Amino acid sequence: MTQISLRGLHKTFGTTQVVKDLNLDIAAQEFLVLLGPSGCGKTTTMRMVAGLEHATHGEISFNGQRVNEIPTQQRDVAMVFQNYGLYPHMTVAQNIAYPLKLRGIGSAERDAAVLRAAARVELEPYLHRHPRELSGGQRQRVALARSIVRTPKVFLMDEPLSNLDAKLRVAMRAEIKHLAHELQVTTIYVTHDQIEAMTLANRVAIMKDGVILQLASPEEIYNNPFNAYVAGFIGSPAMNLIPVHSDGAGLNAEDGTPIQAQAPRQGPLTLGIRAEDMQLCASSQANFSAAIYAFELLGDSTMATIKLGGASVVIKGDKHLRLQFGERVHVRFDAARLYWFDIDSGERVRPLGER
Repeated sequence: MTQISLRGLHKTFGTTQVVKDLNLDIAAQEFLVLLGPSGCGKTTTMRMVAGLEHATHGEISFNGQRVNEIPTQQRDVAMVFQNYGLYPHMTVAQNIAYPLKLRGIGSAERDAAVLRAAARVELEPYLHRHPRELSGGQRQRVALARSIVRTPKVFLMDEPLSNLDAKLRVAMRAEIKHLAHELQVTTIYVTHDQIEAMTLANRVAIMKDGVILQLASPEEIYNNPFNAYVAGFIGSPAMNLIPVHSDGAGLNAEDGTPIQAQAPRQGPLTLGIRAEDMQLCASSQANFSAAIYAFELLGDSTMATIKLGGASVVIKGDKHLRLQFGERVHVRFDAARLYWFDIDSGERVRPLGER
């Protein structure tokens, strides 16, 4: 069991600072997801843990031992990448066995370990095939099997599902979740996909511009985002963020549409509300009204989009709901499910008495 500690971690490429004074403790057996857009520093952070990049400043330790100067092959980490990294001339069995062969493990022990790893990801029928004879999902399972064929100190996964289609991503998420539960190895998983983060992680670190904005459980981040950036990054669809202005007597969107809600202070603010926390209703119950801008049928639900002051606002409705473009609708929400943010800094603005 390996606990990972990052202290004062910096990484600079030329004059560009990619990771800035990052401090992070990852518990033994934890599944931690680094989540953020391209260029936020998440992959660079993972590569420094692996030893593939050297930290400009700071310390990386495994179980209290500094590993900055220890080469990758001696850190005992297993890596799964977006591009699979399989050897095309080797069979599935040979690809899985290759890490053990490099370590000088005997053929009998190797073969037994390959069978165990293949069984965990349901690859036994494909051991004699080559990668070109496999689907994308099967190739990704080979990459997973190769990483678990031995029991490493740490698993590092860099966007391993991004090359798969939507159906395969769902199946592979379940595979990875099951393996993480079964193997109980400390895992760092890098992705820009918030659904992967929400479904896989014990904790999520949301990164932007080389720093961690919020580190918490998926549920905590979803229900209690620290700022507007985090609020807009987590959720499918993302939280609606509406520029508004309060004069103390009333609240209006930028186009003047009145919204029946009590703001925590006067002046410009960003109002945040999730799609599932709004419902269509009668005009007498409405907090605001607007015309339908777009309407999408998703099978299990419907998504209605309206415009408030230039902001697109998505409302999640029942799967049987049918609307017309331009139709005027009335919307209500629970005031307890509203979020308020400073319109300039993006920081959370809480009503008096709320913690």
